[in-house]
Amino acid sequence: MKKAKIYIPSKTATQSGLGKEDKWILEFESKDTSINPLMGWESSNDTIGEVKLEFSTKDKAIEYAKNNNISYKVIQPNKKKFIIKSYAENFTNS
Repeated sequence: MKKAKIYIPSKTATQSGLGKEDKWILEFESKDTSINPLMGWESSNDTIGEVKLEFSTKDKAIEYAKNNNISYKVIQPNKKKFIIKSYAENFTNS
């Protein structure tokens, strides 16, 4: 049975907007990973690990996994915590 994880990808360090936070990704876990003796890279003969499927909702990703007999785990996104403060608070000693 194939295994996969369903998640929302996190932003890279260069992204400041909220543009890619609405897509859910179903990513297959690769099997039989090994170290390439020549270059030292991690490699695998299982090419399904390269497949990433995008879905508009978490429910659609779960439905796809169930319909195709894929074992899955859902990774919930972390909630963002905003600390609202004024510019003057940068200079106060508290």
